[in-house]
Amino acid sequence: MSVQAEGTFCVQGIGSRPKLHVSADGAGVVGHAGARLLADLADATSLTAAFSTALRPLRPRATGHDPGRVATDLAVMLADGGEAIADLAVLRNQGEVFGPVASTPTAWRLLAETDESVLARLRSARAQAREVAWLQAAETGTGIPAAMAAGQELSGLVLDLDATLITCHSQKEEAAPTYKGGFGFHPLVCFLANTGEGMSGRLRPGNAGANTAADHITVLDQALTQIPDAQRHGVDILVRADSAGSAKAFLAHVRDLRTHGVHTFFSVGYAITEPVRRAVRALPRQVWHPALNQDGTLRAGAEVAELTGMVDLNGYPAGTRIIVRRERPHPGAQLSLFDQDEGLRHQVFLTDTPFTSGSAQFLEVRHRGHATVEDHIRMGKTTGFGRFPSRHFTINSAWLELSLAAIDLIAWTRVLLLDGELAAAEPKKLRYRLLHVAARLTRGGRRLRLRISATWPWRNELVTAFHRLAALPRPAG
Repeated sequence: MSVQAEGTFCVQGIGSRPKLHVSADGAGVVGHAGARLLADLADATSLTAAFSTALRPLRPRATGHDPGRVATDLAVMLADGGEAIADLAVLRNQGEVFGPVASTPTAWRLLAETDESVLARLRSARAQAREVAWLQAAETGTGIPAAMAAGQELSGLVLDLDATLITCHSQKEEAAPTYKGGFGFHPLVCFLANTGEGMSGRLRPGNAGANTAADHITVLDQALTQIPDAQRHGVDILVRADSAGSAKAFLAHVRDLRTHGVHTFFSVGYAITEPVRRAVRALPRQVWHPALNQDGTLRAGAEVAELTGMVDLNGYPAGTRIIVRRERPHPGAQLSLFDQDEGLRHQVFLTDTPFTSGSAQFLEVRHRGHATVEDHIRMGKTTGFGRFPSRHFTINSAWLELSLAAIDLIAWTRVLLLDGELAAAEPKKLRYRLLHVAARLTRGGRRLRLRISATWPWRNELVTAFHRLAALPRPAG
């Protein structure tokens, strides 16, 4: 804007966009072309073949669509950001790229035929594909990344369990009022902190208890069966949960797994009871030590202390330690009456990591890393289990299992095919930059070519991912 004379202004011209004439008669153009990367990765990790074997009994006459391929296409659709079974149309209507894709009624029938025995076979199929994906990661030199705490790599694997609320806006089987006054489901899920893979999940009514030991045991056991034998019996496995996972029966189960050759440890939240409050008040000033940030630096205004021996932990596994952190509350923090009296926010957790394997400061920041499960859940809700399609509980349980498969595909894409910023990107960013890209199909020299625009900012990253996919070692046979 420039001044011409006192009280008058001249507005400079704003560049206009070129005029477009829009029609729906394009040919040779493909949308969501990057989703082909997910479909091919499902084949390369043998997920498609494993699903096909698992679901073969649902196709007795070997006619029509292979149920395993239908399940894979549903997982690819969810990984690509689809929200409803009808969104399969994005793949189905681009048959030159994605091949034959089942109709919406066919996909519905598959889900309707999925009972508990079929779900168990789907879980087994995912475990087979995971073993292949982890072997591919090892052979290509990337390997399964380590989880981090205080700027250090954690040895072994870290499993994070947590429950979340899913709102239903209509009456669905097993949906119920939730403890927060809503209505819907209360699934319990487990993620691998190392990669973000969705290891297991259990769909539950909205009024299911957050601290139900039996559900925690089931979800943990299903997660452990997803880990290949070499890692399940060969490395340390840390199990993290909030205070809902502090049930004595659950922690006893975690400890008992060691008798079966699974080297599990736990780190779980613990309620601040009156004995805990008395112990905190009795701590001398000199036993408090500065807390740490995730990068290993000192955490301003936060301190950690050991309460072991000051609180009765009778009934918990031998060697259980109890540790407390206190810090100045951030604006908007929810404080208990005890916190308000003390002027500090307190959090307590239990762990059976021995004294020789970590200071209270390190173990506290390691436990605080459990908060990343909330990010995994948030991303999982955009990858299928944020909404459930059916009135029937069994169909929605199958939907959850396919959502976990979709989460796996995204995690394996990051580990096996991407690097740099994209190797740590959330699904939303991957969809915007890679999966939803448009491309042009051409034929020549007996080849079908997918041509990504030369002006697309992330064209090189996507092409490199396809090349890495083609170079992945395949299972024999």
